[in-house]
Amino acid sequence: MATDGVRTGQGPAPRPLDAVDRDILRILRTDGRASIRSVAERVHVSRANAYARINRLLDDGVIRGFSARIDHERAGQGASAYITLKIVQNSWRTVREQLEKLPGATHIALVSGDFDVLLLVHTRDNRTLRELVLTRLQSMPEVLSTRTLLVFEETDLGQGPGLPAPSVPPDDDGFS
Repeated sequence: MATDGVRTGQGPAPRPLDAVDRDILRILRTDGRASIRSVAERVHVSRANAYARINRLLDDGVIRGFSARIDHERAGQGASAYITLKIVQNSWRTVREQLEKLPGATHIALVSGDFDVLLLVHTRDNRTLRELVLTRLQSMPEVLSTRTLLVFEETDLGQGPGLPAPSVPPDDDGFS
């Protein structure tokens, strides 16, 4: 690590998060539409402090953005699958660019183990999923093989990794 606190080629070194930052992240992960006032009240800081902390978390790249959690089945995407891919060595960036353009792709990860890439897709039905795998994925020259794991049921936990149980009091419904 460089002495100026910047890691070469990777941007600034991450700042440590305190308990208030972690609580803010937990609240926003559960409800990205929470008001600054509500967040401030729940973590016991002023609105100005909550606003400044959220902006710092955004500026530091800790919060990458805000989005809606989708019930894919209700949204007309009744088939979901994790697809593992073995790819040509050193083709990750090219493959990632192609996978990002796939309709229904919601998560892409470069992983270690028996395969190289883990892809989560949501499609209208199994016929569409079959078309995506057999026509789109297997026609990519960098893809050596695929394996499709159908998702029968999924549960969105709503909390990010590394975020332990909240220290803020629960909402009126008994949940935080």
